[in-house]
Formats: sequence, C-alpha cells, structure tokens
Amino acid sequence: MSDQTISTATGRFRVRIDGPADAPALVFSNSLGTTLEMWDAQAARFSATHRVVRYDTRGHGGSEVSPGPYTFDQLGGDVVALLDALKIERADFVGISMGGFTGLWLGVNAPQRLHRLVVANSAARIGTEEGWLSRAALVRAQGAAAMRDLAASAPGRWFTEALAAAQPAVVQRAQGWIAGTAPEGYAGCCEALARADLRADIARIAVPTLIVAGSADPVTTVADARILQSAIGGARLVELPASHLSNIEAPEGFDAAVAQFLNG
Repeated sequence: MSDQTISTATGRFRVRIDGPADAPALVFSNSLGTTLEMWDAQAARFSATHRVVRYDTRGHGGSEVSPGPYTFDQLGGDVVALLDALKIERADFVGISMGGFTGLWLGVNAPQRLHRLVVANSAARIGTEEGWLSRAALVRAQGAAAMRDLAASAPGRWFTEALAAAQPAVVQRAQGWIAGTAPEGYAGCCEALARADLRADIARIAVPTLIVAGSADPVTTVADARILQSAIGGARLVELPASHLSNIEAPEGFDAAVAQFLNG
C-alpha cells in the first residue's frame, strides 16, 4: 500500500499500512537513522495475517521534524496518538533498537494499548548520556556532512562483516537511510536516548513480551537482553545470528520467532 501522511494529536507522521483492515493490528517501529522501509520483509510476511502499520519515528523519513531535544514520553506518546488517529484500541508492537525502547516505554506507561510486545536489539539503557549528547552536538554542528560520516561507519554497528561482504546492496540501502535522515531529527532522538533509562521501571511490564537479541550485536548485547528477560515477568528471549539490525540480517529467524510469539 502507498504511503500516507497522518495528522495526530502530537504531529504528522508518514505511515504505511498493509494487510486486511479487519485483521489484528501489528505496529513496527524503526531504529535510529532508518525509515519504515527497514521492515519491508516483515510487512510482506505479516500482512497476510495482520493489519501491519509502519511509521517513520519523529524526525525520520517523511515524518515531522520538530525541533529537538525529544524525549521518550514524546516518542511513545506519538505511538499512542497514532493508534488513536487510526482508531486502534490495542495492537501488537514490534520495535528494534530505539523502536524497541519505545516499546518498553509503552509497556511501562501505556500497557492498555498493547496485546503483545516484541523488543529487538534494545536495552533498558542504551549507551551513555555523554556519548549521545556529543553525537547530537556533532550532527547539529556539521549537518548533512555528519550524517554522511555516520552512514559510512554504520555498517560496523549494524551488520556483521559476513553480511556486509555477502550482501553489499543491503548495506548500501541501509546507509542511504541514515545519510538521508534530517540532522535535527537525528540529534533530537540522540538526546531522547541520552536521558532514557527504564532500568527501574521494566519490572512493571505485564504484557506478554518477547526479547530478540543478536549474538554479534556490539550496541545492545545479549547480556542487555538477558537483563530485560530477567526483569520482565514471563518474557521470552530469542538469540539470532546477527548484529544490531537482526530483522534484516536474519529475517527468517526473526520472522519465525515473532510469528510463533504472536500466535502463542
């Protein structure tokens, strides 16, 4: 289905919806520096059984680039507002990295809007405040040039060397997402991540939760995933042979794990 721009109570968002209108809603949330296209394989798989809703996070792709800094109260609130605008009472939610943290925020703060939660390649605390703030400052100072530099270095964080060597077109496509991200939107999300810490709150998550980790992920490690699993009652953990963008590097395993969880 083609893109649409949806105006909500919190802003304007680029959204793509696939699958039957009367099927259960399944929302996908992208990682920092990507767009809803990162979920193409999953949309193709799950639109047979779900109303798949993909959106560009605030500051990314075709969504509103409001002035930063952002917060996860804002980014999570955007999802609630989008559900309201689409008249979706409750949905299954799949988020990766930054999108996974948005899912954790929803699990803590808006559990009544969720059926099930999938948190991939994420953590209750990602990186350090100093690291995120310095990256935000760099991007604001250097603009598009900084985004091109981040695109050049992204494969080392996002994919294993084996994937990069075997599928250079996949890597180049992903680099295009980050190179094309608005510097202000990227910086605003870095500032949200700088202050994002749910370590004291995730034990309150009561919705059924699946944690997905990449065995070679240098950003959010398997150890981070195990912390989530141990804190969230009944959470399951699946480890995939992948780096940080596990849904792209190991799509068959990712989709199988998500499908089994959603059907369970």
